[in-house]
Amino acid sequence: MLADPENLNPYTASDYGASLVLSSVFQTLLDIDPATLDQRPLLAAALPEVSEDHLTYAFDLRDDATFSDGQPVTAADVVFSMKVIRNPKVAAPQLRNYFESVRNVVAENDHRVRIDLDKVYFRNRWTLGSFEVLPRHYYDPQDLMGDISVAELNDWDSLDPARRDKAERFAKAFNEDFQRAPMGSGAYALVDPERDYVTGERIVLRHRDDFWAPGNTDLGDGWVDRIVYRVINDSEAALVALKSGDLDFIRGITPIQATRQTNDERFLSRFGKHTLITGAYTYIGYNETRPIFKDKRVRQALSCLVDKQNLVDKVMLGLARPVESPIPFQRPEYDQSLKPWPYSPEKAKALLAEAGWSDSDGDGVLDKVIDGKRVPLRIELISNAGNDERKKVGLAVIDSFKRHGIDASFRAVDWSILLQNVEKFDYDAVVLGWTASATIPPDAYQIWHSSQAVEGGSNHIAFKNAEVDRILEKYRLTFDAAERKKLYDRFQEILYDEQPYTFLFAPASVSVWDLRFHGVTWYEGLGTVSGEWWVPLDQQKY
Repeated sequence: MLADPENLNPYTASDYGASLVLSSVFQTLLDIDPATLDQRPLLAAALPEVSEDHLTYAFDLRDDATFSDGQPVTAADVVFSMKVIRNPKVAAPQLRNYFESVRNVVAENDHRVRIDLDKVYFRNRWTLGSFEVLPRHYYDPQDLMGDISVAELNDWDSLDPARRDKAERFAKAFNEDFQRAPMGSGAYALVDPERDYVTGERIVLRHRDDFWAPGNTDLGDGWVDRIVYRVINDSEAALVALKSGDLDFIRGITPIQATRQTNDERFLSRFGKHTLITGAYTYIGYNETRPIFKDKRVRQALSCLVDKQNLVDKVMLGLARPVESPIPFQRPEYDQSLKPWPYSPEKAKALLAEAGWSDSDGDGVLDKVIDGKRVPLRIELISNAGNDERKKVGLAVIDSFKRHGIDASFRAVDWSILLQNVEKFDYDAVVLGWTASATIPPDAYQIWHSSQAVEGGSNHIAFKNAEVDRILEKYRLTFDAAERKKLYDRFQEILYDEQPYTFLFAPASVSVWDLRFHGVTWYEGLGTVSGEWWVPLDQQKY
């Protein structure tokens, strides 16, 4: 990994590194069969019973699943987990929005839980089985949430002061005390955080000797005794470590490494290599709390100064595809009629002039009077240190900006600092990426609804559009795929016009691994399942 995860709390962390590590520690009621892409039971004993009106989902749980401390997984843990999600003081707005329709959750007995909804949501068949189940006894040892129902948490303002105080105290402890000490029902555990989590160096997960489904990779078991995540903030150093035998797997080498450094016969005799395009995309996001970005003509002009195809060809070396939308291009909901946003300095110049920007003092930088003060068109573009592609994108973009009257600069910052800046709207513009599933229908609410433009929310550019809000809300209630397609076509048209992001490209991920591993299968749209990997005895190193 290029950097340490944001934290190891499965509900408050939202970065890819955290999800990668925690996927071996926590489990959900249901998961996705990688071969068929169908849902299948995991902690649940079967798929849920669903009422005809789609407002009640009942799950029967397995009676043999346990957490890593040996305690059984029960319906009370499922209820507790939803309480944590719905507690508005828990720092998980990016997760909470998917469960807004949950009215209450009730444990009917130790192994049966009922989820009642106040409105339908077409993706409930996926989301209600997808949240990590937390051990109540571990995350709430004082039982602060014990006598508070999900329904009462939903009506926060009506909660009596004493119980609201307990819910707030729980949230404070949950947000702060479990960032490095996760506990779940998965086959692997962070046994000793002091020993096994060294900031900036490594995270070590160890296999549970008492895992409840031994040898069953469909239920999350894995064949290796340890999974070691090495934090190496330099892609060249990582590849050197792989070649020297200090790493076994890199999930995503750079385009130069993929095209020029890993194609020789010697490398391919020792390492496997696979290219996969998922639903991820890279973008430039403009912080609309900054006055200069409130005018869409400025955002449009900046997009006109970004040559996407050149970035694909020169930075990504062809290992990417330009995109114009946040919807994975493999999905039917992607609007194929959107024309590539034009690279046109002439159009950019005209748009900026129309928006009132000119070089009034002849210093080569455009300026404008905003709120009675003349300000230069100055932009700092930031991204995460160690990501060579994003750095190259940033440098190419600011070079174009500077050549057209914009005082632009680029700065690479540590991942944790970047996340803090983004979450607090403390930046101008950012080069980042989102990872979306290409295997299930999209739901863009988390990133684009105005309610998510809060500190810590995923709408970190503070984009607010009333029509988009209405579309995203209606889309969630629409079960007809053709009608959802119409709604999202309009949604994408609005984003195309507003340009809150400059959508850049969908990158290909090229992974490499040591060929002593067997059972390495790559599933379309999902990638690989590391739990299936194994090494013959005569090739084992450790």
